[in-house]
Amino acid sequence: MSADLSFLSLITHASVVVQLVMLLLLVVSVMSWTMIFGKRSALSQARIEADRFEERFWSGGDLSALYHELAQRSDRLHGLANIFVSGFKEFTRLRRRSGSDPMAVVEGAQRCMRVALSREMDDLETHLSFLATVGSTSPYVGLFGTVWGIMNAFRGLANVHQATLAMVAPGIAEALIATAMGLFAAIPAVIAYNRYSNEVERLENRYDNFLEEFSTILQRQAHD
Repeated sequence: MSADLSFLSLITHASVVVQLVMLLLLVVSVMSWTMIFGKRSALSQARIEADRFEERFWSGGDLSALYHELAQRSDRLHGLANIFVSGFKEFTRLRRRSGSDPMAVVEGAQRCMRVALSREMDDLETHLSFLATVGSTSPYVGLFGTVWGIMNAFRGLANVHQATLAMVAPGIAEALIATAMGLFAAIPAVIAYNRYSNEVERLENRYDNFLEEFSTILQRQAHD
């Protein structure tokens, strides 16, 4: 009688430990794909918002008018808009003080923009560590399930006088499914982590360049 080697049958007849490993990898894979699509949308939106803000900022309009327009928005500001509002708000507050040193005013605005930049980067880097963890550990978790399943398959031969390939094939096949699931969870996570880390780094450079350019503008205004 031939053994049933269908995918579903191998999973349902696997040992409890192997099934738990498969379940864990399935849950991790679903979470990973959810974060991949969510991070893709967030980074795409961040690039679009940065393009829109820079187009508006460098159009030559009044910065005070732009600040008041953004400050009155009910939704939370992100990206360059948040950095700009944080810096311009502190710059205006410090400049109103009588006898304020122009350089101290600019440095105060820079500190606020650095804090805003740090918060923006924290938001952009959310879930990247999870993807890195999934990519690095999932193959080993799947390998653990495989080793455990193969051990059980050979242990079942202890009380058999004549071992055949048909007797160990189902156990080895169900064990290898764990490795396959580990790779299925790890490969997309690694690819997404590398790609999104690069995009986050490029956005960070973009934000930092804007911060330096805006600081130069504020420095000129402080000495007027």
